[in-house]
Amino acid sequence: MSEQQPPATIEQFYKFCAEKKFMAVRCKRCGTLHLPPKPICRECYSNEMEWVELSGRGKIVTYTVIHVAPTQFVDMAPYAVAIVELDEGVKITGQVRDAKPEELKIGMEVVVDFEEAQGEGWPPWPRYFFKPAK
Repeated sequence: MSEQQPPATIEQFYKFCAEKKFMAVRCKRCGTLHLPPKPICRECYSNEMEWVELSGRGKIVTYTVIHVAPTQFVDMAPYAVAIVELDEGVKITGQVRDAKPEELKIGMEVVVDFEEAQGEGWPPWPRYFFKPAK
């Protein structure tokens, strides 16, 4: 009997983040990776998905610096949000920390890291972020 896979949901993605695992779902039919996860493949429309762990390493494709932040991030402003292309080829948006905004560059190598769930509000899930690769 095969092992039951957790559902391909955002909630499950953040449960993996709590375990310090950066996960995507891969279509069993065509091999397309989906991040954020999706229950149906955007390429072949299959619903046969499996979770795979990603390296968490990638490069900044583009970024912006936020100066006027939402309430939950006001203490962090100014901070950077980037689109990162992971080594596996998928792109995802995330904050970039541990670097001043003026130090960021397109093509800069970054690695994912995690923090515990913060405060009240939705969603009270752990967060991932990127930091410069050493």
